[in-house]
Amino acid sequence: MKRETTTRAKFKPVEEQLAALRRGAAEIIREDELRAKLEQSYKTGKPLRVKLGVDPTAPDLHLGHTVVLRKLKHFQDLGHTAIFLVGDFTAMVGDPTGQSETRPPLSREQVRANAKTYLAQVYKILDKKGTEVRYNSEWLGKLTSQDMIKLCAHYRLARMLEREDFRSRLAGNRPIAIHELLYPLLQAYDSVALEADVELGATEQKFNLLVGREIQREYGQASQVILTMPILVGTDGERKMSKSLGNYVSITEPPGEMFGKLMSIPDELMWPYYELLTDLGPVEIEALQGNVKGGRTHPMDAKMELATRIVADFQDSRAAKKAAEEFQHVFRERKAPEEAPVRKLAPATPKRLVALLVELGLAASRSEAERLVKQGGVEIDGARVADVKKEVTLSRSSEFLLRAGKKRFLRVVVE
Repeated sequence: MKRETTTRAKFKPVEEQLAALRRGAAEIIREDELRAKLEQSYKTGKPLRVKLGVDPTAPDLHLGHTVVLRKLKHFQDLGHTAIFLVGDFTAMVGDPTGQSETRPPLSREQVRANAKTYLAQVYKILDKKGTEVRYNSEWLGKLTSQDMIKLCAHYRLARMLEREDFRSRLAGNRPIAIHELLYPLLQAYDSVALEADVELGATEQKFNLLVGREIQREYGQASQVILTMPILVGTDGERKMSKSLGNYVSITEPPGEMFGKLMSIPDELMWPYYELLTDLGPVEIEALQGNVKGGRTHPMDAKMELATRIVADFQDSRAAKKAAEEFQHVFRERKAPEEAPVRKLAPATPKRLVALLVELGLAASRSEAERLVKQGGVEIDGARVADVKKEVTLSRSSEFLLRAGKKRFLRVVVE
């Protein structure tokens, strides 16, 4: 009896654990299995093995990647084993998920370089001491031809071609390479090698994760539970966060830039960001949302609290406070940043403002510069300019502060 009391004290009650794990989750397959695994863990004192696999296909992580990482941290905080799997082998194959054509495989050198930076960033969220880091080349690189044939024999081609990516390519008469068919099987074998109880992933990874459940059964293991997390919408408020789309917030960029990007998101996007990127509880989020809707809290203030929380998580509270003060100073009080970039120009005859904006890189073209002026987005020394034909004096020893748009400031010095 004493032994049972000791092991039970190791974990929180199952219902409490489930409540924490459900938060923000898109789907749990199957929740009754997760409950059973948690109950067994609670009784025996043996933690669940929770796997998150990431292919290091790029050198840095953005907030979209951290949604699933945070859920792995939730398992870790509940006393379970967090397994961060670096897909150094699978990255060279390339995940076909969401791809309309065969992606070029990465070299081993690229993968290794990216993996190094990933781990430094991952530990901004996970507890380093409590994280089991593995590389799937440990076992996938050792599979013999016979092992690969055995693995492939456990899955049907018709099932593989049911996945949307492959189906759409076949319908569009676009090629599918054989190695792409192997990817879900290799990822599934990772779960066999690690004896995973739970695997995490984004909703778009659901097919791959389901293959893992089936392959584990084929190898005589209990099927892992799948927990998927929603795709984070980028700062544009429309598409998934992606570096290629330019709507991302990197977790390694300077605090001021991170804060500014978060303040640029549409107001309605605040609430999923609060849920997926902060530790604020559902009751607190609902109360804050109610205050905004009822006019008791300004949306800008709620967004500043969100940005402060996120920056503090990835930098520190001091950096977050400084970024918030700088934002207040520049964008709410309409003052220049303390460290505005300086651009030196040689003396010249007066120049059209729109041409100067293009020359200084504050506008991509004259038409964009004219549009900025017409929209009231250009100021000289704090005074808004409304005339697209305005000329700027560039006499020796003169100096002025130029603002173009909400965020771009430049101190121009003529010498």
